[in-house]
Amino acid sequence: MSAQFPVGPRPLVVGIAGGTGSGKTTVAHKLAASMPGRCVTIEHDAYYVDQGHLPPDERARINYDHPASLESGLLADHLRQLRSGRAVDVPIYDFATHCRRKDTRHVEPARVIIVEGILVFTEAQLREQMDIKIFVDTDSDIRLIRRIRRDLEQRGRTFQSVRDQYYATVRPMHIEYVEPTKRWADLIVPEGGDNKVALDVLLGQLGRVAFGRD
Repeated sequence: MSAQFPVGPRPLVVGIAGGTGSGKTTVAHKLAASMPGRCVTIEHDAYYVDQGHLPPDERARINYDHPASLESGLLADHLRQLRSGRAVDVPIYDFATHCRRKDTRHVEPARVIIVEGILVFTEAQLREQMDIKIFVDTDSDIRLIRRIRRDLEQRGRTFQSVRDQYYATVRPMHIEYVEPTKRWADLIVPEGGDNKVALDVLLGQLGRVAFGRD
């Protein structure tokens, strides 16, 4: 592994990107679970721009797979604050209404900070805050099935709306914005959370940082 993992007092920021349904959230959660009390996770999805000022039909027509749909500047600022030892209040986004909720999620600084999302490598201001960047690479048919199941079960969507959005924005935006960000990755992990070998290697290295082991 060529990437260098600092062991000093400064928090380590790990970015995890990949296409929708690639398994990046699973990877993030498995890594975090191995470092209880020493790791926090932040999802780029929480930073979608609030669309409460628009009628519901207009909100549904917005391209949520384009980088402009996310307030990446706020996320970059929150990462800087966490790295400097200050807590932040992360937005909570309601995917059914396309609005931010009034309450927020309070996040305290930790030894390891994991930030994940399909577009976290597209913005230089985010990449600059990351010590290591991981791209989770999974076949498109598997990603599509996972996306459909997630949106139906967790986000209150209909099958038709998921299908229409996939062809209108998800697939073309993946080709234009997500797939090219592989070039920024320090590590590419095939098959996401199912890749036990890659996870074991990452857990060993991140655990060394989280628990101060040389």
